[in-house]
Amino acid sequence: MCGRGLSERRALMVADMSASSLWYQPAPDRNVALRESIVTLAHHHRRYEAGMIYLKLRQQGQMVNHKRVERLYVEARLQVRRRKRKKVPVGERQPLVRLEAANEVWSMDFVFDRSAEGRVIKCLTVVDDATHESVIIVPERAIGGQQVTRILDRLAATRGLSQVIRTDNGKEFCGRAMLTWAHAHQVALRLIEPG
Repeated sequence: MCGRGLSERRALMVADMSASSLWYQPAPDRNVALRESIVTLAHHHRRYEAGMIYLKLRQQGQMVNHKRVERLYVEARLQVRRRKRKKVPVGERQPLVRLEAANEVWSMDFVFDRSAEGRVIKCLTVVDDATHESVIIVPERAIGGQQVTRILDRLAATRGLSQVIRTDNGKEFCGRAMLTWAHAHQVALRLIEPG
C-alpha cells in the first residue's frame, strides 16, 4: 500500500495493524544451550522427570529456574511414560484341604522385621501344612529367587522336600529361578487362594 502513495501510518490504519507489530523483531532464543543440556540429561537418565533434570542441572552449577526447566522439558516432549503394571496370570489355585502326613505340602512366605538400627530384616519362613511345624526360618537383609532355591537345596539335603510348595505370587516365588528349580526337583508349585 505504501507503494501506491499511502503513508505507512495510513496503510497500517487501513490494514488495522499496529506499527509495533510491523517492526517487531523476535529476540534471539536464549534457551538453546539449556535445551541441549536438558535433552542430553534426559537421554542419559531415561527415567528422570523434569524435577530430577532440574536437580542435575543445579548440581552441575547451572543457576536455572525450575519452571523454565519444566517448560523446556515439556516442549521437547521428554515426558516419561508411566509404566503399566504387569498383570500376573492367574495360575491354578487349589483350595486348602486337611492333610494327613507330614512333608506333603509346605507353605512359604516372607515375614519382615527391623533391627535395632532400623534396617529391614526379611525372613523366609517354610511351614509344614499338616503338622504346622516351622520347617525353616532364614533371616537375611535381602532374599531373591536364586537364594530361595539355594535354601531349599540345603533343606532337601537335610530333611527332604515336600511334594507341593504353596506360595503367594511374589517375584521371588514366581520367577525363573524358582520355576526352573521346581521343575528339576519335581515339586509342584501352587498359589494360595485369594484373601
